[in-house]
Formats: sequence, structure tokens, C-alpha cells
Amino acid sequence: MDLEVKGIGAAPTGQRRQKLLDRTPAQGWRPESRVSHSPRPDYVPVLDLTKLSDSGDENDLAYTPVVKEYPRFGSPDSTSTISWGTPAPPPNALHYHCQQPPPKQEYIVPEDLPKPSERYKLKYQQYEEEMKMNYKQYSQRMVQKNQTNDQLQQPSVSVPQKQEPQDGKVNPEDPTVLDEKARLQQCYTSQPYTVQQSMRKLEAEGMAAEKKTQAVVEQVLLDQLSRAVISDPGQNTIYSNLIQEHTSLPGLGSAPLRFRNRKLHATKVKTSSTLTETLLSNKLRFDARIISRNGRDACRELIGFFFAFDKTLTVYEYRHFGKNRLNALPFIQRGVYCHQYGRRKGRQYGIGDFCVAANLTFLTTEHSGLPATIKEKQLFTLRIINIDEMAKHSLLASSNEDPNKQEIDDRNIFKTTQALLKEKLKKRGVRTMTGLQKFCQRCDKSGDGFLQKMELKQALNEFHLELPEKDFESVWLILDQDCQGQVDYHQFIRGVLGEMNEYRKWFVRKAYMKLDPNKSGTVSMIDISKFYSARKHPKVLSGEISEQKVQSAFLDTLQENCCRPNEVTYCEFENYYEGLSFGVTDDDDFANVLRNSWGI
Repeated sequence: MDLEVKGIGAAPTGQRRQKLLDRTPAQGWRPESRVSHSPRPDYVPVLDLTKLSDSGDENDLAYTPVVKEYPRFGSPDSTSTISWGTPAPPPNALHYHCQQPPPKQEYIVPEDLPKPSERYKLKYQQYEEEMKMNYKQYSQRMVQKNQTNDQLQQPSVSVPQKQEPQDGKVNPEDPTVLDEKARLQQCYTSQPYTVQQSMRKLEAEGMAAEKKTQAVVEQVLLDQLSRAVISDPGQNTIYSNLIQEHTSLPGLGSAPLRFRNRKLHATKVKTSSTLTETLLSNKLRFDARIISRNGRDACRELIGFFFAFDKTLTVYEYRHFGKNRLNALPFIQRGVYCHQYGRRKGRQYGIGDFCVAANLTFLTTEHSGLPATIKEKQLFTLRIINIDEMAKHSLLASSNEDPNKQEIDDRNIFKTTQALLKEKLKKRGVRTMTGLQKFCQRCDKSGDGFLQKMELKQALNEFHLELPEKDFESVWLILDQDCQGQVDYHQFIRGVLGEMNEYRKWFVRKAYMKLDPNKSGTVSMIDISKFYSARKHPKVLSGEISEQKVQSAFLDTLQENCCRPNEVTYCEFENYYEGLSFGVTDDDDFANVLRNSWGI
């Protein structure tokens, strides 16, 4: 059968071969066609048309390719193309091509580029130090992780257990297991942040405090300056009666309503003085807290103002309503107040009464808007934790108040008594402070927080805190000035043993408010275990003890202080760190203990 494709007739194999051999260049094969090609490369074989012959059997399996290599379908190895082009790469060239490094890119630096300023040099230096510190901490963590993996087969290191003496007598001065666990927290004083991080945190906290203070100041000025006199709604009746009584022409009625002399401020309320913003600017601002065993009341944020021109004071509470709404509400209305307790009882508050760690006492009956938990007692006390020193110095220059000699003597008596017990409390501060509070709480049958003299003596002897009779009587006379025969045992413990300064207590309150953001007054042990971190403890970093051991030691000592095993109140939380504070001398070290533990 003859076929014809594109004008070429199909012929037998032999005839087609002879036609190819007899074909001349003029009959179709032109060496120089319209399309020009590049010269043949050396590695391309010569095309021999004499070998282009078909096999007699198209399915001949005896065909053997000339080149026994990897088959190629690209130019120039493929015989199915005419253009030679670029040689195809070997099979592995695709893989090695991606692994070749890119050419080095040269950065062009302008010649007129100014030199970096000192500010940017300092920033780069701080950044370099921070990176070195982070790498050092990372290396320490990796070493710790490797040591932990190596010690999995070894018995874990635990807090050393103290053996009981053979004679059965226990020395109260010897440290117990609880004291050893508390000492793990006292050495947790490493610096948690770099210098740059600390500066950023201080700057952010300062801006937040300034914003809060400014909001309260604006609210105080708004409340004190915008209280206009309220009109009397009954002035129409009063005016009609006066007209009828003083009518000069009998028989004539009263004038129409539109002709009457009506005054908007013809009221019963009268202002006693005229306030201006200039008078209110002559003030002393102070921050305060409530001395209370209730956690919700103890964590209230109070900001007070003492106005020097009339010796009045007012206290506002800075409250959070939801996430974004903040407001300042009056806690103590502006007025003249006097001391209700102490050597100055009955005297009006003056500029000399305001200093850090000073107490302001008020009667609960004089303030109707107080919470119910504060109204349970006759008196409540505010402790000043911060004050505007510049404003105080300017106001003290214009006042003639002298310090009370009796109060100075009282402070010296407390300092002498606290010095007698200071050495004992360094070794067993947590155990003594928490145990003494629980013992006094059990002795307080009425629940009002007051104990008699013999009960307090028994409490001191129970924990081997013996005082000379003379010193004990001096302390008792200072606290029981009303001669009631009983005193507040919390105040007695603070006077005899001492207490943290307001700088340390500020960190304690900040840590507790992080645990209790809703200010409910109690925190569960589960939440405490979640927030507490021992990752940066020096003994954990050195591999001497595991992180879980440090956390369990803290929870054991804290739980020993709690009345309920599953929750911690603010008073119990503060008592723990009150006892821990006896063994930490430096204020910054104590602050680092709370920073490392709670991430504040």
C-alpha cells in the first residue's frame, strides 16, 4: 500500500534508501538555508545521513544504541532536533547547581555618610551587652539541661533533713527543715533584668504612675471647683407667703409670676468659702494604703491631698472598672480631721504629720461611704507609703511645727526592743513570724484582734522571744495609751519584732495584686504554683537542685502559714515575706527575690 504524506509518496524501504543516496543538494538539502546556524561544537558528532535507514522490522528488539549512557532528550544529544543550542547538563548538575554559594554582595557605603552620634553608640553598646548576656544565659541553660539529663539515673538532691538529738531536747535556735526551705528563697537575689530592660521598665512604670496621679488631680479639682449651689425648688411657695405678709395695699392680689423677683440661687445652701485653683494648688500629695488583714482593703490604691491654706485633707481611691475604664472616687471627703490614736490624739493634722511610714487614723462613723469590712471596727488606719518631698519642703518652710519629744522616745524604745530580737529572727524569721501570727489568732476567741498582756507574754515565750520585763512594760504602755488592758496583737507584733519598710512592702503588694487582679483577697495554691518561677535560681542554674524542688520548698513553707490548705490570704502572704525579710539585709536583694519569683 502506497501512502503519501505532505506531497511525498510512500515507497518501499529499498527504493526510499536509494532516493536518499541519489539526492543532490539542489533537490532539497541545501547547506546554506535561510535560517543560519552556529558552527558545530567539537563534542557534537558528525551527522552521517547514510546511517539513517529503517530496519526491515519496526519492532526489531536487537537494536543496540550507540551510546550506553543516560538518555537525553535535550539538544544537542537528541537526534530529534536540528538546532544544536546549549548542551544539556549531566543528571547530577541540577542538584549541585543549587548548592553553589551565591556571589558575595558588596555593599556600597556613601562617602559623605556622617559618623554615628554618641547616643547611637551607647544604644549599640547596650544592645551588644544584652546579646552577650542572653547568650551567656542560653549557654547556662544548655549546660543545666545536659547535667539534668546526665543525672536522671542518680538520686535527686533534696533539702537536707535535720536529725533529732538523742537526748530528746530540741534547741530552739537550731534551724529546722522549714528554715532550710526558707533559706532557698533568701539566696534568690540574682539580677533578673539587664540595665536596658530595667530602665525601660522603670520608665514605663513612671509614666503609668504619672498618668494615674494626673487623673486623680484633675478629678479633685473638678469636684472641689464645680460644686455650684443648688437652687431651692420650694422658693415659689416661700416667695408667695412673703408677698402676702408684706403687702402694703390690702385687697390687691400678688403680682403675676413673670413680674416676680426670682433668683436662681435663692437657696438654703450657702458656701462657707470661695475656692480657686490657686488655693488648691498649694497642696501636698501622698500615696497611702489601708492597714488591714483583709486583702481587698489592703490592696486599695489611695491617693491623698493635704491643703495647707485651711489644713484640710481628702483621700481618693483609684479604681479600675473593666479593662479600659479607670476612675478616681472620693474615699474620704475633704474636711478637717484630727488624730484618733497615739500621743497626738485630738490634735488636728498638720504638715508635720505627713511622712513615709506615718499613720493617719480616722473614725469609721464619720464616713458613710466606707466598705462594710472597714466599718466593722471603730477606727481605721491609713499608712503613708509615698509622698511628694519637694512640696513638703516648700510647705515646711512656712510652718512652725516642732517634732514631739514623746514620739521620738517611743520610736527609740521600739528600736531597742527590735535590736534584742534581730539576731534570733535572722535564722528563723519565717517560722517565727508565721507561727506567732497563728498562735495569736488561736488565742483571739472573740475575733476582734485584741489580746491581753498575759496572752501576749505567753505568745513570746512560746517562740523563745523572751524580753526583759522593763522593755515589755515600756512597749505595753506605748500601745495601750487608753488603758483598756488589751491591744491589737498585729500592732504589738509589728512593734516588738519590727516590719518591712514601705519599699519592700510595695513589691509584696505588687506581687499579690498580680496573683489576685480582681482583688478578691484570696489566691488559690494552684494559681500560686502556676505563677511562681524558680528558673533563674542560682542553685537551679548550677545544677545543684532541680526547679521542682525549689518550687515545692516554697509552697511547703507558705502552706505551713495558711489556715486553709488550698488558698492564701493577703495577710498570710505578707507574713511569709515579713519573716523572709529578716534574713535579707539589702533592699535591692529583697526586691530581686520578688522579681525573680513572680516576674514583676
